[in-house]
Amino acid sequence: MPIYRYKARDESGRPVGGVMETPTEAELVEKLRKMGYVITGVSAASESFSFREFIGGFGSINPEDMIFFNIQLSNMLDAGLPLLTSLRTISAQTENNRLKKLLEDVTVKVETGSSLSEALMAHPLAFSRLTISMVKAGEASGNLGLVLKRLADFGENELDLRQKVSGALLYPAVLSIAATAVILFIVTFIIPKFADIFLRAEIPLPLVTRVLYGAGITIKDYWYIFVLGLTAFFLAVRIYANTRGGRFKVDAVKLAIPVIGPLMRKAAIARFARMLSTLSASGVDILESLEILEVTIGNEVLSRVVVKVREAVRGGSKISEPLKVSGEFPSDTVQMIAAGEETGNLDLMLNKVADLYEAAVAYHIKRLTSLLEPAFLLIMGCVVAVIMASILVPMFDLVKVLRR
Repeated sequence: MPIYRYKARDESGRPVGGVMETPTEAELVEKLRKMGYVITGVSAASESFSFREFIGGFGSINPEDMIFFNIQLSNMLDAGLPLLTSLRTISAQTENNRLKKLLEDVTVKVETGSSLSEALMAHPLAFSRLTISMVKAGEASGNLGLVLKRLADFGENELDLRQKVSGALLYPAVLSIAATAVILFIVTFIIPKFADIFLRAEIPLPLVTRVLYGAGITIKDYWYIFVLGLTAFFLAVRIYANTRGGRFKVDAVKLAIPVIGPLMRKAAIARFARMLSTLSASGVDILESLEILEVTIGNEVLSRVVVKVREAVRGGSKISEPLKVSGEFPSDTVQMIAAGEETGNLDLMLNKVADLYEAAVAYHIKRLTSLLEPAFLLIMGCVVAVIMASILVPMFDLVKVLRR
């Protein structure tokens, strides 16, 4: 179906614009007139325009902006405002140009007869499948405002958890990079200068000095080979990790890393419980909820467990049974979910599981941060001691030679 770009003015004289799919230009003009728009221009949208609009205008949106959008829309709907009025108001007040364009397009689609979920579905990069499924369930149940409030709460919890985990991993990453840069500078620039002095004085260098000297000269002369090699290695790992089998092995290694692995597992379990609770409470079918979880849980190892859970539930089993068999979920989590299924309070119990593991993640991060500092100090102390020994030992030999 042809795509047309239009420019118009609404009833208040405010300029509006966007793109719309219609069989003919005449039908587009008729639709816009029924919406009360005064048309100022219509043109066929070329493929290059559509691509730029898709990438530049309708890409992913900042999570904070999406949370605020859900809160605003929920509050307006709860206050009794019509959906179209709410969308227009939010679009006019939005300062983010990319989100403004997206909301204008969603508004136009709703005005032309699409449901909100159908309008959101046209922008999969901005609105996740979780969002679309929950909005669709809210429209079917007549509780769209409540569902949007749950979606905003979920987004806030998700963002907070992600920031905690990324913050915990950022600290050791920054320290590692800084320490590596300092060590490389000493090895490639400082030690070779000292070594040249000792070699000209015909003083034999100890083994550790010879090793560091050789490493420094090699890195300095062939640094581009190391850079190319590391780049090729990381690209190969990235490509391998994008395959299904490779992603599984990489995620399995992540979960097996001491200290970091348990943190990632706790964060994934908290995400699993919070998302399943939010979807279930919003009226999304359990099989559809598990299908969404399969692609959004963030770890291929646990994703395959979710696949088995979905297959078991389709066959009439409870969620807790395949979770227990998998061995990937802790026994306390499985027991709490089983208790929720027995009492009919699965949503409440899943929320408690999420609260428990989010608190565990926060504690784990504090513990990790407190352990990393002395660990890095110890490692750096050992490295500095080796480097200082490689410099001081030849200096003592030089002093002996000068005394003679």
